[in-house]
Amino acid sequence: MTIQSPPSILLERLRQALPRTPAVELDAAAAVAVVVRERHAGPEILYIRRAEHPLDPWSGHIAFPGGRVDPGDENALAAAYRETREELDLDLMRHANPLGCLDPMPIMSKGRALGRTIAPFVFELTQEVALRLNHEVDEVHWVSMDRLADPARRQPFTYQRDSLRVTLPSVPLGQHRIWGLTLGMTDDLLGRLGCRPLAPPTAR
Repeated sequence: MTIQSPPSILLERLRQALPRTPAVELDAAAAVAVVVRERHAGPEILYIRRAEHPLDPWSGHIAFPGGRVDPGDENALAAAYRETREELDLDLMRHANPLGCLDPMPIMSKGRALGRTIAPFVFELTQEVALRLNHEVDEVHWVSMDRLADPARRQPFTYQRDSLRVTLPSVPLGQHRIWGLTLGMTDDLLGRLGCRPLAPPTAR
């Protein structure tokens, strides 16, 4: 599926489609930054791969930059700014424009909702900057929206942790994959642009 609109038009569509502040922002336990940049071939979205850590339930996962809301953060948006600066040395206040926010997502662990939410905020990168990764991040990836919206790129992924075994949609990314909450937020963004990728067939 090719996103036909020129990038500038697409980003304007995003501005119009995204609410400015989520209703539960102040109650969110965590926040992430969905950073979009324009390219001649079309817009791209920034992802990170979290560092491997035995105590992190999302160790090694593909994710958006972000993290939990700390007591010193004014709100979830402030947490998204802070976490992105800490993880990537990317100052969104200087190098990006806020476009709005996506729907808050429930935080899941081992297939169960924890009763808390993640607030995703969308930004347009306005300046090219050199990203410097801290100890929480192993890699960064810019992925085109065309690739993310292409149903042919979707693959079923069977996830198993302890006794939990579920099959979910995913987008392969090198030796890793975008799935779970991160893919849910990605599809929320794509859906607001009229792109609704088909889920892959269930693995047997």
